[in-house]
Amino acid sequence: MKATLWHNPKCGTSRKVKAILEEHGGVELTVVEYLKNPPSAEKLEQLYKDAGITPAEGLRLRGTNAEERGLPDADGPTVIAAMVADPILINRPLVETEKGVAICRPQDAVLELL
Repeated sequence: MKATLWHNPKCGTSRKVKAILEEHGGVELTVVEYLKNPPSAEKLEQLYKDAGITPAEGLRLRGTNAEERGLPDADGPTVIAAMVADPILINRPLVETEKGVAICRPQDAVLELL
């Protein structure tokens, strides 16, 4: 099974999800450090659609200025544009497999995608 992890190596939960994916047999893992290589607006839209959430639900609030910017109440295109411009606003860890997409918080949520 192929899996893509949108990863921040400074995040403990993201590191734990990466370890679960690496330890799980049969996973061909692609790790994308999204702060260095942010996804396009189109990719973010697809990820959130496949996860069944709105862009605002994929917004990272902790440690960001998202609330001050009014992003939790903004429309999807505005949130996506902000995430593309400032990828720290993307909540993590985001995992994509053939079974779906999820923000894997808590880290055991990744098991549902395997």
